[in-house]
Amino acid sequence: MSATGVEAGPLIRITSDMPDCRSVVAELEATVEVPVTSVGPAGTPFSMCLYTLAGRTAIFTEQTLTEIVNAAKALERGELPTENAYAVVEHDVEISKLPIPNSGPLSVGTRRILGPCGWVDPTVRPEPIAEEIDTESVFDRVRAVGLRGRGRADGAAGEVLTDIWKPAAEAEGEPVVVVHTADTDCRIDELLCRSVPGYVLDGARTVAEAIGATDVAVMTTEPSFEPLEVVADGEIIHRAPDSFLIGEPTMALEALEGNDRIEARRRPPGPEEWGLYGRPTVIHTPRTLLQLRALLDGAAFDPENADPGTRLVSVRGAVTAPAVVELRTESSLSKALEAVEPGGERYVVGGKFGGFTESLDLPASVQALSAAGFGTEGVVEVLGPGECVVATVGERAAFARETNCGRCVPCREGSKQLHKSLRSVYDGKFDPEALRTLSRVMGATSLCAFGEAAARPITTALEAFEPEFRAHAEGRCPAGSCGGLQ
Repeated sequence: MSATGVEAGPLIRITSDMPDCRSVVAELEATVEVPVTSVGPAGTPFSMCLYTLAGRTAIFTEQTLTEIVNAAKALERGELPTENAYAVVEHDVEISKLPIPNSGPLSVGTRRILGPCGWVDPTVRPEPIAEEIDTESVFDRVRAVGLRGRGRADGAAGEVLTDIWKPAAEAEGEPVVVVHTADTDCRIDELLCRSVPGYVLDGARTVAEAIGATDVAVMTTEPSFEPLEVVADGEIIHRAPDSFLIGEPTMALEALEGNDRIEARRRPPGPEEWGLYGRPTVIHTPRTLLQLRALLDGAAFDPENADPGTRLVSVRGAVTAPAVVELRTESSLSKALEAVEPGGERYVVGGKFGGFTESLDLPASVQALSAAGFGTEGVVEVLGPGECVVATVGERAAFARETNCGRCVPCREGSKQLHKSLRSVYDGKFDPEALRTLSRVMGATSLCAFGEAAARPITTALEAFEPEFRAHAEGRCPAGSCGGLQ
């Protein structure tokens, strides 16, 4: 199969999130003569077997090994297996993206960035997208559209990319591009690296050429290491430590440098002026790089949109199975729920330190999410009916207390005070204004985004669920599940 996933005859694809994927592929290769390839996950709440023949693809989601072998033998005979298929989709023979049925999780949102996931061969690197695009043109296109960084691990999170490209290109020293895929709180970037690692690295090379960098370093998690290493061509791939802290860009640089103690760096100067080993450094997530690649490949971006492009959203928590959904930034965030079966009607938006809410009826744009006090990391967590908001907020305050790097007082001491104050609620002491004041101080004065975000859960929970805090101070847990905070 080619890098673009273009069909060259009968073909079987097995998504790598299928249990025992490698043994299934090996069994098929030993049983039938039809080409079989392991493709990356597609972001769906299920793994898939895809059988393609003459512009038609049959998608199966729940097959035993025997059923897979029988379907493969049918394909070998020139018959497309369709009985009990999840969907059968007709498409162009030369399609380069996963064919989408008219209903079900795959049909939710728009699959522009996710399109090749679950379809193209992750071991083949695509042709460079910007091979004949000059540096000035890349800058101009990004600036004209106002393309912004995606994910808390991005050096331009929520900001226009050229705002960090320009100072990096003009700073003294040799620039370097860091691809940050190791945010353990949001596995979207891991999915992209497992499915389209060559696309990710191509995007990084494009940034490197734009800012005059010769080096690209990739910080990645264990599941993504092998796919990235297979397609790397001069990029240096680093296994990242399994730590929430390194989701903060400057702490990621500390980890890349091999420092024993991982702490946030003071700004200014930012990484774009003084980054990896003192070199000007641009840090981007795979989500950002694939948006850039789509822009340069001719995808439509509305320059009138304050947050142009799409946003990837991971839906997890009280759901039958998690999924990743791609939404236009003007679409309602609630649309992401259509890809899963939610088991609750309360949500945390923005990851571990996300905002608590009862409504997802707001646009998926960075501006709307920020205005609502939510995180923009790309996570919607569904809370089950038996999950207590007060206890959940307290657990996240405890996580902040135990996990922060300890460098700055507002975060180090503030998280201790925050957790202590939440424990006091169970003793009948509830002072919402003191909690709000403490949260504001943490958010405004912490050295990095860790402390700013750590205050978000309590701030938003008080806004949406203050009566539940009062109930706990009176000795009642409305969820009926809370035994107090540890």
